[in-house]
Amino acid sequence: MSAIPSEPRGLSATVGEAAAANTLQARDPATGEPLGSVQATAPRRIPEVVAEVAKVQPLWALLRVQDRARYMRRMAQAVIDDFDELATALAREQGRPAAEIAALELLPAIDALIWIADDGADLLGGRRVGISRGMSLAKRARVAFEPYGVVGVIGAGSAPFAQPLGQIAGALLAGNGVAFKPAARAALAGERIARVLARAGLPEGLVRIAHGGADVGIALAKSPVDKILFTGSPAVGRVVAGEGVSREKEVTVELGGKDAMLVLTDARLARAVDGALWAGCAGAGQARGSVERVYVSREIHQRFVDGLVAAASALRVGDPADPRTDVGPLASPRRLEHVSVLVADAISHGATLHCGGPVSPAGCEAGSFYAPAVITGVTHEMRLMREPLEGPVLAVMAVDSIGEAIELANDSDYALGASVWTADRYQALRIARELHAGMVWCNDHLPCPTVSRGPWGAAAGGGLGRTLGAAGLRACAQEKLITWDPAAARGLWWGPYDELTTRAARSVAKMRSSREPDREHAWRNGALALARIGARALGRGLPR
Repeated sequence: MSAIPSEPRGLSATVGEAAAANTLQARDPATGEPLGSVQATAPRRIPEVVAEVAKVQPLWALLRVQDRARYMRRMAQAVIDDFDELATALAREQGRPAAEIAALELLPAIDALIWIADDGADLLGGRRVGISRGMSLAKRARVAFEPYGVVGVIGAGSAPFAQPLGQIAGALLAGNGVAFKPAARAALAGERIARVLARAGLPEGLVRIAHGGADVGIALAKSPVDKILFTGSPAVGRVVAGEGVSREKEVTVELGGKDAMLVLTDARLARAVDGALWAGCAGAGQARGSVERVYVSREIHQRFVDGLVAAASALRVGDPADPRTDVGPLASPRRLEHVSVLVADAISHGATLHCGGPVSPAGCEAGSFYAPAVITGVTHEMRLMREPLEGPVLAVMAVDSIGEAIELANDSDYALGASVWTADRYQALRIARELHAGMVWCNDHLPCPTVSRGPWGAAAGGGLGRTLGAAGLRACAQEKLITWDPAAARGLWWGPYDELTTRAARSVAKMRSSREPDREHAWRNGALALARIGARALGRGLPR
């Protein structure tokens, strides 16, 4: 059996005005060339889609978690088998070099699926809970993990494949069904995910895809789904979170970030320059976790800027289909305008643009290209340093101390990731603990969840919850406490309450004291009361 999305999965041509209104047309962002179209889902139909998944999910949940894990391994194999085709297709839709897609989307997806298949069953297999014998004589307890039911996964255009596929796999392993809404600009990537699920042989209807814009995502949050996993823009994410919470649903939200990079005096300068350039320009600066703010020790600031400007100016901007291209186009003319406005605003307030800006490569006049930019003389009063940018722009500030760098890095509402660049490991770890960010990397920066076995998410205030890793996997299931007591015994602390109960409880408390005299006193003066309480629980009451 195969996984079937909520609307026809095949790519179809747009026919007539009515059909065009109900389809999403995908185009190559570099050339404007049509790539295909998908059927859009009307927001009013979302409850039906969720209801269809809910019919299949209970049967899926009856499988042992080890049996569900086998499907995750098949999904990984499907990605491996279609590796070249997926790299080419995703690269064209996203406007990114195929090599970048292979390294930052496909390899993390395979790694996450294999990890979920191999280790996920242990994480969701339940665990024993210790019981103090001062509270119960024979009680045993376990925590079991149960599915929510139907999980809604809402993807971002900047995370088209690995992140949503990992979220879907985690939800499935926990026994849930999934209603998946890809970003509108990643519609064809959503179809590729559906194909991976189909090749894995998942039960028909267990995962359904609903294509559309923000209105479809909001409709999904309002629908009878039991949990929402959202990745995307702050504006839409806050609406989705509000709709979900108001309906008493659990919501995990990742709103993106304005990631900071701290470069200390003892950092390996050439490595830091290369790292900043890569992390700031991956996905044309639109990847999740891209670097936007760089705080550099004043002693090395000028050398860092000189190296960064030279390296950024050398990057080739153009059609990603050309293997020589380093940086592709932005997602849309609107995004290009937004980046340009923020940079212009900074310049008008005294900042200096050293390189970069809007360009129009030959043969790609239809695309929205922005050459990697390095800008200095910025302050935190400028919009450039406060608003999400989503473009290959690196704003560099000189700092006089580590404390100042930490304070500036923490001065942001979007606390997704940060990085520390230094040769001193212990200092790096100390700084990492002081940074207000969901993830901190030392001497590296990850503009996408390439560490697919660890949790991904923002610090408090920049998002809710975690996806991926053990934390993300367990967040796809509900913890349930299950206890067992022998049928013949009473509860140790059942009523009726009397002075004996008080003396016994006082003795148990004193036995837990950190002071040895308290413990000795409890044994001397409370042993008889404890024995009587125990005998009462076993149905062998002793005289009072």
